[in-house]
Amino acid sequence: MPAAALAVAAALGAAALLTAAPVRAAGSVHLAKISYDSPGKDMRSNASLAAEYVQTRNSTSRPVSLRGWTLTDASRHACVLPAFTLRAGATATAHTGQGRNSAAHLHQQRRAYVWNNDRDRATLRRSSGAVQDARSSANADRDWTSC
Repeated sequence: MPAAALAVAAALGAAALLTAAPVRAAGSVHLAKISYDSPGKDMRSNASLAAEYVQTRNSTSRPVSLRGWTLTDASRHACVLPAFTLRAGATATAHTGQGRNSAAHLHQQRRAYVWNNDRDRATLRRSSGAVQDARSSANADRDWTSC
């Protein structure tokens, strides 16, 4: 194979490798942060349960309805999101504990922890069941992961 053809083939192969990696769209609804181990001892207080959360960000320029979307962990604990619209550019936090839902905070109304302290996987699915985003946490030295 001539050197020029080999160089072209190598360049095309490198370009294919660069484009094959998954890239988050410039505008999407995605997981932004997971606080999978609330600070202090796990005493099941509502304050401790509320400090265990997952943040979802809408980086699009339009509001997105999250009605029927689900958030699950690796053990398949599922939280079906209520009729809720995430504003353009906004972040919503889904807390494990109990509370009133607002434009920025949703509550799973649970009285037990969901997220494993040492490692877990958060999966955000559309109402159709299609995976929108998924992130794993596996760092015993940190209580949260930024996505």
